[in-house]
Amino acid sequence: MTIADIKKTVEAKMDQSIAAFKNNLTKIRTGRANPALLDTIQVDYYGSMVPLSQVANVSLLDSRTISVQPWEKGMGAKIEKAIRESELGLNPASMGELIRVPMPPMSEDRRREMTKLARTEGENAKIAVRNLRRDANESVKKLVKEKLASEDEQKRAETDVQKSTDKRMLEIDQLVTAKEQEIMAV
Repeated sequence: MTIADIKKTVEAKMDQSIAAFKNNLTKIRTGRANPALLDTIQVDYYGSMVPLSQVANVSLLDSRTISVQPWEKGMGAKIEKAIRESELGLNPASMGELIRVPMPPMSEDRRREMTKLARTEGENAKIAVRNLRRDANESVKKLVKEKLASEDEQKRAETDVQKSTDKRMLEIDQLVTAKEQEIMAV
């Protein structure tokens, strides 16, 4: 493996960490309705667990209500049960074929809790990025030790990896700040 390969690999893995972090942020409830909130819910569909989006159309009715329209008549009760039993604290109401999922207003304590959760997710993402930086630097040092790269190349590679790390750290901080503002704004 060359230094260029190491840099390319660490960039890709850091991007994956950021994508996973963004996905985790969508699961944090803000009080405003967001169809992505239900992405993690699994529904029993003829004996196998499938994502809600594969058995129903999920959309917004208004800023505080998500609508779930099952594609099959018999799925309504199963979808309603799956939403109710999820850890999101939502209480769906069935209206014929349509399931309405109102977003309960958030208390101040709940807002603080969600903000803390967003910060924790951010810190976990930063730790993942730092670990990737460490692994890349160790791989480069190994190449120098095996005399496949010079010490100058090592310094340049470490500087480049650090720049990538700093860029990702800034992006994580911006995402956390945006999520905190979203939580407090509603």
